[in-house]
Amino acid sequence: MLDPIQALVKRVRQELLPNLHLESIDPCDPVVVHRLPAPWSCLGAGNYAAVFLHPDHPDQVVKVYAPGRPGIEAEVEVYRRLGEHPAFSQCYFSETPFLILRRLPGVNLYDSLHRGIDIPPQVIRDIDAALAYARQRGLFPHDVHGRNVMQHEGRGVVVDVSDFLNSAPDRAWQDVKRAYWWIYRPLFRPLGLRMPYVMLDWVRIGYRLFRRLVGVGLR
Repeated sequence: MLDPIQALVKRVRQELLPNLHLESIDPCDPVVVHRLPAPWSCLGAGNYAAVFLHPDHPDQVVKVYAPGRPGIEAEVEVYRRLGEHPAFSQCYFSETPFLILRRLPGVNLYDSLHRGIDIPPQVIRDIDAALAYARQRGLFPHDVHGRNVMQHEGRGVVVDVSDFLNSAPDRAWQDVKRAYWWIYRPLFRPLGLRMPYVMLDWVRIGYRLFRRLVGVGLR
């Protein structure tokens, strides 16, 4: 009998990949899942890859990179350096174009804002501590934003480490924290407001444009 990881690997090779249509249209936007075989479900999509779950393997997820998008080897190396840490996943298996990872339960901060779920300060502190740990392991936390971090039972976790070998300066998490303490805590949290996805997307696009303009201005 196959162990659970090898059984999942077999399912990915035989069931998921041959029937999956995954496309990255723009490297700055989440990938698009055009076709997904039953009973698989999509838990989320990043700019280069999407994450899938099979109901028979609730403790693991499969991250599949879109055709033509790089980064899988770098992500494997990041997980090797991180080792075991409660705020990060673990990589159990890798084979282009997919990884099998430990599933981290929770709701990302982007969806928390949309659903009006309270984000306690401990979540922010946990993520700060996790990123400090990553730096101690020789990594460079990069592209850490609301879609890439989650909360579960009042604690924070980091779900996307694919850019942690990128040593270029990045202010994304610092800006998220500033918005949390200056805008969310005093204004949105007391009112329990739910933010429509269209508004969140406007903020995301506006922030990206702002950072590009600032970068150009500093050259």
